[in-house]
Amino acid sequence: MKLFLTEPFATKWQNLDPFKEVFSLTGKIYRDMGDRCTKRIELDGSVYFIKIHTGVGWKEILKNLLCLKKPILGAINEYEAIIRLSELGINTMVVRAYGSNGWNPATRISFIITEALEPTAPLDEVYNPGTLKDLDINQRRKLVKRLAKITRIMHENGMNHRDYYLCHFLIEATKETKKNIFIEQVISLIDLHRMQIRKRTPKRWKHKDLSALYYSAINSGFNQRDAFCFMREYKQGFLKQIINDDPSFWESVKLEAKNLHDKGIRKGYHT
Repeated sequence: MKLFLTEPFATKWQNLDPFKEVFSLTGKIYRDMGDRCTKRIELDGSVYFIKIHTGVGWKEILKNLLCLKKPILGAINEYEAIIRLSELGINTMVVRAYGSNGWNPATRISFIITEALEPTAPLDEVYNPGTLKDLDINQRRKLVKRLAKITRIMHENGMNHRDYYLCHFLIEATKETKKNIFIEQVISLIDLHRMQIRKRTPKRWKHKDLSALYYSAINSGFNQRDAFCFMREYKQGFLKQIINDDPSFWESVKLEAKNLHDKGIRKGYHT
């Protein structure tokens, strides 16, 4: 068994079984995938998000292994990803409690409780073709560079997200946001349960992250010039040299983004 508790849970669950107590916490269910449930709860005037994993079963584990994928076996992925991102200076969630119990990976119970990042809004809701027009060129480039820097630091340190869309970046949504779309709001990366951590990030997983981000950025109104700005910051070099060093890589990122766009149209996500 592994257990990490901070306040208020360390005190409230003293001499109690946290794996029973976490199931008793009630709140709004944001997502229920059967083996994984996400809730928003309010406790002592503060707001938290809870993710409870109840085991994926051997069938799912074997399916992933046969596809040469590492199965997600519980909350440990998100817990370790939050710790590592924080060490790297990338804003993300703050863990208040984590637990994992059981030797059998197919039935292991685990949970993670994080502070709610509120008030915030997903980047793809804040920025769209209309609001992007309200940014002057310097603000727009600064925003793109911030996203590129987060991506670069993550990839240079052996991490890849696997669901790397703009909706998984949360930006502070204060009253000032409405007055001026872009100030120096904190941008936080979330939804880390599929994140992978290695010594080095394989090229194909960088490709997957970049394709997903490019796809969602284009849908939100970012353009080719924004993409070039991103590439310069991501690779820390001159655009011509970046393209010449690996032209097929960037073309394939663009092609995969188009495939994601076409898939989104077929599934009715957008037009």
